[in-house]
Amino acid sequence: MARPVHFEIQADDVDRARAFYAEVFGWTFEDYSSFVDAPYWWVVTGPDDEPGINGGLLVRPAPAPAPQQGTNAFVCTVGIEDYDATEAKILAAGGQVALPKYALPGMAWQGYYLDTEGNTFGLHQPDPDAA
Repeated sequence: MARPVHFEIQADDVDRARAFYAEVFGWTFEDYSSFVDAPYWWVVTGPDDEPGINGGLLVRPAPAPAPQQGTNAFVCTVGIEDYDATEAKILAAGGQVALPKYALPGMAWQGYYLDTEGNTFGLHQPDPDAA
């Protein structure tokens, strides 16, 4: 079975995207431009001994889909501990609600957002009492 091991976020403004993800999730970034001979940031989402994957941030090579046109890539969902507090950080950092918080009954709270670059991502807070 194959599992995801890396993700990439495309951005019109990589500095703005870095600030957004650092503010909302506490992610850190390392400049890997010299390895790929183009602007590229390694995204560190957490310690190597915890579940999850790291990724990359790069300049968008083509225009993003227009609003209300859906996504043109995988949508990554981020596991979080406090849905409402994370949503507040997203909105304060310039993100937008794409699909409001809803219950996956008996399992979790889920919702989708747009980052400052128009990319869709999800939030997932496990909660057996979600209803």
